[in-house]
Amino acid sequence: MSMKSDTSKYHPPNFSLEEKLKDCKVTAEWVEHLTVGLKSPCSPLRVLDLSINDLTDSRVETLCVGLSNSCCRLKELRLSGCMVTEKGCSHLVSALQSNPSHLKDLDLSYNHPGDSGRKMLSELKDDSRYTLDRLNLDYGGEHRMKPGFKKYAFRFTLDPNTAHRNLLLSEGNTKVTWVKEEQPYPPHPERFDQCLQVMSEQGVQQSCFFEMDKEEPFSVGLTYKTIGRKGNSTDCNLGSNEKSWVMSCNEKGCSVRHGNEVFHVMSLCPRSSHVGVFLDWEAGELSFYRVSNDNLTFLHTFHERFSDALYAAVELYPQSSAQFCHTT
Repeated sequence: MSMKSDTSKYHPPNFSLEEKLKDCKVTAEWVEHLTVGLKSPCSPLRVLDLSINDLTDSRVETLCVGLSNSCCRLKELRLSGCMVTEKGCSHLVSALQSNPSHLKDLDLSYNHPGDSGRKMLSELKDDSRYTLDRLNLDYGGEHRMKPGFKKYAFRFTLDPNTAHRNLLLSEGNTKVTWVKEEQPYPPHPERFDQCLQVMSEQGVQQSCFFEMDKEEPFSVGLTYKTIGRKGNSTDCNLGSNEKSWVMSCNEKGCSVRHGNEVFHVMSLCPRSSHVGVFLDWEAGELSFYRVSNDNLTFLHTFHERFSDALYAAVELYPQSSAQFCHTT
């Protein structure tokens, strides 16, 4: 289905078996368009993914007009990260009570259902009168009501046990700076001894977003904990192996690297801009952005099947520094 609403709004909706509208900035008009399709007796639509769209309860209510219709045969509905609260959950419960025989999979992760919303939906799932057999309410909370990627903001801190001796950590281990003098870090098996790199203390297996301010040149990305630490081989260097994914920035521009893959993504990275990193662990997507005045410019997405927790990681060069930004 095309997202070009300037032309599509004048024609009946045409749907396929599965509609993937994840992170498409779906408007109220398009939700109404979808609702018409859900009510259509000839619609083949069975899977609808609206994740990472700031729908809010009002647009979920509109969607439920279609979901409650007896003609709707939708089996999977993904509303992860859609700013849904207890009120939106109530609309969904009412819709499923009206049309109980088809929906099997409902994803409401990264929302704010509250105790009441959780209770209503869980009771419906446990009721044999309904076909719902998979309900995802993971990673909920009030902080998920922030717009865009801010709802996924994650506060990383850098692990001093991994820092190369020429990297100085400061400001609560959120900033790293290259220094000429070696730091008196104690010996540690997880320390990078030749690569000017440092990893975060926290590993994640969930969706998360973070921004970094920088003094180039530098690299930032994510890595498995099993990346090599001793020596300067590709096993240790961020982005040069199958265990890490990074974006590198210098005066010539920016590129992304993973294993043998290198992609040039920007001819010039303004000094005033930040680098944004978004991980959708479950979907296997790692995306990089340029961030300027809260505006995100998409640069690149890696598609992988992640198998373990991922750690934020930074590589510096002489005279460079980097710091995690506080995303509010």
